[in-house]
Order: sequence, then C-alpha cells, then structure tokens
Amino acid sequence: MKSILIKRARVINPAENEDFIGDIFVENGRIAYKGERFGGSADIVIDAENLIAAPGLVDMHVHLRDPGFTDKEDIISAGKAAAAGGVTSLLAMPNTSPAADNVETIKYILEKGELSNARCYTAACITKNLAGEELTDIAALVEAGAIALSDDGRPVLEGRHLLEAIEAAEGNRVLLCAHCEDLSLVKAGIMHEGDISRKLGVKGISREAENVGTMREISAAAKAGGRIHICHVSTKEAADMIRKAKASGIKVTAETAPHYMLLTDKELLKRDADYRMNPPLREEADRLAIIEAVCDGTIDAIATDHAPHTPAEKGDFLTAPNGAIGMETSLAATITALDGRLSLMEITEKMSMNPARLLGIPAGTLNVGENADIALVNSSERWMVGADKLHGKSRNTPFKGMELTGRVKYTVCRGKLVYKACT
Repeated sequence: MKSILIKRARVINPAENEDFIGDIFVENGRIAYKGERFGGSADIVIDAENLIAAPGLVDMHVHLRDPGFTDKEDIISAGKAAAAGGVTSLLAMPNTSPAADNVETIKYILEKGELSNARCYTAACITKNLAGEELTDIAALVEAGAIALSDDGRPVLEGRHLLEAIEAAEGNRVLLCAHCEDLSLVKAGIMHEGDISRKLGVKGISREAENVGTMREISAAAKAGGRIHICHVSTKEAADMIRKAKASGIKVTAETAPHYMLLTDKELLKRDADYRMNPPLREEADRLAIIEAVCDGTIDAIATDHAPHTPAEKGDFLTAPNGAIGMETSLAATITALDGRLSLMEITEKMSMNPARLLGIPAGTLNVGENADIALVNSSERWMVGADKLHGKSRNTPFKGMELTGRVKYTVCRGKLVYKACT
C-alpha cells in the first residue's frame, strides 16, 4: 500500500476541535502523522494548499440496490459515486431483493463492499421481507455484521413489533432507523399535498402522514426506554416533535437530507419525476424549519437517502418511483444550503463525526492512529451539477443544472487514493 502525504491543507477535525494549516501523512491505511509540517517523504504527495482536509463523510442512509436491482446501482458503482462526493463510509438500507433479512444477504453486501471505494456497512430488516408481519432473527443478523435495523421504504406496521424491535436493538447494541409514515394517510399521493399539488391536479401526500408516524415512533421509544433514530425528517412539525422529545429526555436522534434544506415542492411544477422522493419536498416554511433544526442540534446528522432509479423508470411524472440520488452532491448542497448558518467544522460534525458516533463505527475523525478516510475539498469552488457527469449508474439528481458551492477534489479511503477530480 502506497503512503500518502497531504501538504499545506486546512485541517478540520471536529473530534478534537482542530482547525489549522498543516500536513497529514498516511501509511498502512492509517493516519500516521498530523501536524504543521511533516519532514519525511511519501509515495504520493498531494499539494492541498487552499483545500480543506476533513474526515471522510459518513452517509448513514443509502440505497445500494444490490442485490436485485443492479440496473439502477450496485455496490461498486455506488462506491464510485460515494468517492466523488467525499463519502468514505455508508450505511446500506435493507430493501434489496432478496431483502437483507437473512444472514446470506448481509454477508453478500459486506463481502462485496470490501471491493468498493467506500466502506459499506449495512442495516438489516426489522421484519421479514419488510412485510411487517414477523420480526427477523435480529441477533443472528447482527452477528453476521449488520450494525443497524430498519424497514426503510416502509414503516414498521404494527406498534408491538416496533416496541419489540427497539428492545432488540438495545439488547444487540445497534441503532434502529425509523421510516416514519402512516400509510393510511398517504392515499396514493405522489408529492406534497398543498397548493402546488392542487395546481398540478395530482394527488398529494399529507404532511400528517409523516407527523403521525414520527409521534408514534417517539412514543414507542419513550415506552421502551430505548433509542430510536428518525430518518429523513422533512416537516416543521416533525422537527418540533423531535426537539421537544429530546428536551424531555427521550432517546431520539434524527437525520435530514440536503434536498429538504435546499428545495421545495415548487420544483414539481416542472413535472419532472427526479424531484419526487418520499418524504416529498415540502413548503418553504418546512425548508426553513429543517435548517433551523439542523443548526440548533435537533437534527443530529445529514444523510442523503441516495435512491437510484433508471431514466426509463423516472420518465413518467405520474407513475415513476420515488427517490433521488445524492452522495456525489451531498457536501456541496449542504454547504450551499447552510451558507452563513453553520461553519465547515459544524457541517463536518453533521456529515461525518455525528453519524459515525450514532452508528458506532471507526470513522469521523482525523486523529493519529485512526483509519485514513479523508476528503479534500475546495469549499469555495462553484460548479454546475451535470447529471451526465456523475459517477454512479443513475442520473436522477434533483440538483441537476444547479450551481452549488464546495467541491470534493480528492478522496482517500482505507488509506488509498480512490478519487481525484479531473479539474
């Protein structure tokens, strides 16, 4: 393995509240030196003057589509997209085919992940085949390597199963990631229910679908006395519920995605299915409330809910599946959305250190002796998102044609240089 010397970078390490100009030396997959000036040599030297050196991002909500849907994405192609976005660790959601409700699928994902340009961790299903009828053998799935539990894409249908899953997650020391949605309130909607859906004449998804689901999950965590992590928060009411639950001592954490901080349902006026995801893009008041919740600590982490689909699937606005890709644009979209609100140190906490700590994985830090997972970023570079220039298999980005600020220039994962920007 080649050694790497990163010279003259602005080093940002939230684990130690460090922010200084200096060097990082990587050897045998780990950070061997971090300081003002490294006196030795290296096989690869990167002059990082005017670049930020930050811990590689940890995306705790990714749909790899592998196994079963590899025409959309696979573990290897997702790793390429991750590397281009500075993501060095990711958590795979279990709604694959077969679903990650068995030991064999868990092992397949982890073994193939060893060949990826990002460290691939996986969540296991809470219920068998995500059907909501019977709990999986959670202990066996954790033993096989799963580090989280989720039925993401669907809520856990029965409250008794949710309570049992929270207790099982506590007993096995893994995180339960909750998709909060009351399906009875969705009513075949395809976007946020509001003025825009009515103008388009399409069925909308009531904000109460997410709000009722969020309240149920918080109540279940309070009843069970265990942790619960709320995925992809998009409404102002859900954010306020989480804020109040935290203040009352309930063990709840939360994430949101960059698109909820930067876009609203007005994008759907284009009748373009790339702007359709679940939860859907909401209204301006929700967007501002989500930003506030990120800034005040109510929302702990920023993840992408990276959900690839083929152009053919996304071709019809009314019938297309929900979901948007996001790993390659996540940092830039976040920097753009939070300009003037959070520092780069604070953004790194939300996108690297905090998710690593929530998942209990060795990431999110630039401390000496730790894994050499590093993103080198030009935080002021402006660039236009071209869907045809992205590195994964799918092109369904909601940021296409947008100018974003902040671009990943190099990514180091497992001590190897896995991405270098062309320009």
